[in-house]
Amino acid sequence: MTRLAAVLCLTVIALGCDRRSEPSGPPSASVDRQLRTAFANWGVVPIGPMPAQDTALVRLGRALMFDKILSGNRDVACATCHQPSAHMGDGLPLAVGTGGTGTGASRVPGPGREFVPRNAPPLLNTGLGLFYVFWDGQVSGFGTGPFQTPAGIVLPRVPNVLAAQAMFPVVNRREMRGEPGDVDVFGSPNELAQYGDSQYVEIWRAVMRRLTGIPEYVALFNAAFPGTPTAQLGFQHAATAVAAFQMSTLTTTGSPFDRYLARDDAALTVQEKRGALLFFREARCVECHNGPFLGGQTFTNAGVPQLGPGVGRAAPLDFGFGEVVNQEFYRFAFRVAPLRNVELTAPYMHNGAFPTLEAVIDHYNDVPGTLAAYDGSHLPPALRGMVHNDDATIAAVLATLDFRVSRPLGLTEVERRDLVAFLRALTDPAARNLEGLVPASVPSGLPVR
Repeated sequence: MTRLAAVLCLTVIALGCDRRSEPSGPPSASVDRQLRTAFANWGVVPIGPMPAQDTALVRLGRALMFDKILSGNRDVACATCHQPSAHMGDGLPLAVGTGGTGTGASRVPGPGREFVPRNAPPLLNTGLGLFYVFWDGQVSGFGTGPFQTPAGIVLPRVPNVLAAQAMFPVVNRREMRGEPGDVDVFGSPNELAQYGDSQYVEIWRAVMRRLTGIPEYVALFNAAFPGTPTAQLGFQHAATAVAAFQMSTLTTTGSPFDRYLARDDAALTVQEKRGALLFFREARCVECHNGPFLGGQTFTNAGVPQLGPGVGRAAPLDFGFGEVVNQEFYRFAFRVAPLRNVELTAPYMHNGAFPTLEAVIDHYNDVPGTLAAYDGSHLPPALRGMVHNDDATIAAVLATLDFRVSRPLGLTEVERRDLVAFLRALTDPAARNLEGLVPASVPSGLPVR
């Protein structure tokens, strides 16, 4: 047998001699070599440690994350859509902001309200290694900035992109701020809703007036920012604290995949390694999902079905990144989701179109076919009539479909199961139960749940 033939034989054995049947026995050592070579080629390295955060800053950020005082009607907190019980998401395809009723996956819009147009992105492992945040990349930047945001030059100085992101949910009417004429849970006028949508500075100042009117918050801010007089505190300080809370509590690096990255060859099972080989080779997942977070750095039109109320000039459709950069080439392109702990963050895609990892893999196995056949019968009743699967919309999505997903992969059922097994190996057991993050109370005295 020639050396080339021997190498080819080993490769076939590693992947399974018959791709249509379940391979048996342990993978050869060559599989580990192949995977580690792929890691190096695609920048898949361990997630670095988050910078240590001051405990007073984290304490303030935790209170703010769970306090409904930040919303115009005092009825939703950041944690309403980023719940520890739902692994820092909400379990819904599309988020439900102010005016909604219920909690978690049972939450529905209130009378006269609409769904938030996009899925609430889970906050697990958002980290500081990501350049883009939000599904459409409207906030971006590395290090200490400068950051590109909808606020432009009026954005106050913030220390990182997570803090920049935290500046904006409070200004979004559907998410937190409310509509003109709204009254809060006590029947008082919603003063945050009176400002125009581009009056960022005025809205942030109004939120801070609420916070600094509560003595307990003044004490928390003074402890977190001892060099800043209370009169000089701005919402950028609140956003900095929320980001510190995220960094200190929501970055988890104890998954089987993390242990495998640390050279523990036994950390992944035989099936998980087969799935990893598919991820990095035949299935081509790594072409988008690469780097330490396995995604989060680029945008793609992955042929996701359109559903919901839509965004901006495209409504009831959603052009995603194409709306932000005003380029037809990027229509229907959204940020490639980071995959760490992805098992815990269903439903999937920018609009929660797919309820399970299996459904996601089926979609990528034949994107044009899945898009054309999508019916949304699994969606919550209030969303089923908001699926846009008419011929014109399907054609529009396919017109800018990423070429990397334009052809069916032809993965077998066994291979699809192997891929899902690998994706589940990205789960840190510590991320499964985050209920300990919920405080017993918050300074405003509003209910935490």
